Amino acid sequence: MQRRRRLWIILLATPLMLLAADTLYWWIVVSNLEHGFGAWEAAQRAAGWTEQHGPAVRSGWPLAATLTVPAMSIAGGNPSIPGGLAWTADRLVLRVALPQPQSLEIMPEGRQRLRLAGYAEIPFTADRTRLVFPLPAAPWPGSMELVTDNLRADTPIGGDASVQSLRLHLDFSPDAQSGEPAVTFSLKTEMISPPSGIVRPFGPRIANLELDGTLSGPVPVGHTPAEQAAAWRDGGGSLEIQHLAVVWGPLDLTASATLALDDQLQPMGAGSARLVGYAETLDALTAHAAISRSAATATKAVLSLLAHNPEDGSPPDVEVPLTLQYRTLSMRQVPLVRLPEVDWP
Repeated sequence: MQRRRRLWIILLATPLMLLAADTLYWWIVVSNLEHGFGAWEAAQRAAGWTEQHGPAVRSGWPLAATLTVPAMSIAGGNPSIPGGLAWTADRLVLRVALPQPQSLEIMPEGRQRLRLAGYAEIPFTADRTRLVFPLPAAPWPGSMELVTDNLRADTPIGGDASVQSLRLHLDFSPDAQSGEPAVTFSLKTEMISPPSGIVRPFGPRIANLELDGTLSGPVPVGHTPAEQAAAWRDGGGSLEIQHLAVVWGPLDLTASATLALDDQLQPMGAGSARLVGYAETLDALTAHAAISRSAATATKAVLSLLAHNPEDGSPPDVEVPLTLQYRTLSMRQVPLVRLPEVDWP
């Protein structure tokens, strides 16, 4: 009888002890989360940023430690971002899953507004936005992951813009030297609708855009973007695009390239591209005055000689080398388009 009583006591006490342990664990994690957010606030204000928000609210027990920060706003960044930036959100949710305490999730929710360098504010919303950073926090995290679904923005350049799906992963190596990867990135997006106020030569929607590559070091230093760009160039910095894929109307493009900055801090480099639907693409560019009719005719003549015509009757494809020099993109020494000058502040 006594043994049975002990067994019942143990059976009843065990879940209570587990519940108490989980509650204590949650309290410790959410307290650390609150302390870390306060330390981040102090660091931003010391760096000249202006940051405001409402009273933070703890929640999430028993599966996560969650801190919800209402009416979040932050502004500043000058001179690193000439003109600075300002961002607001209805609320900012910080979350650490108790079974996975090595990751911090940052989720802005509700209506958001972004202003860059004195331009008009861009209001936007998303069904979901999720940033993931490793813990413990560091000035340069080892990695970052961004997930956004159904992003919608009202742009000042005319009309709404949207992205149905965006996935971005970054790996950082802040101590990278010349020739070593400082940032490795992978971007995948689907169903991008640029604003109607800009030229959309291939149609209103980009079906797919993928980009993978590395940004080689050193990490640029300097007080202005121009100084940072010059330091990165002088340190042997380069951008290697290992894989670029775009499907946009008649355009079906895959490419790779290596880019750097010339003595005028303008992009230069070389690469190769495989293009499907080149005739329709060139016609669309000509119709929107992106390239001249004579350049389109010359390019078509060259590509038709190099094109591969599949036996199954699918559209011909062609693979060609590309060069970018003095702001001119060329294919086999045939100038295609003159790019606008990058004006570094």
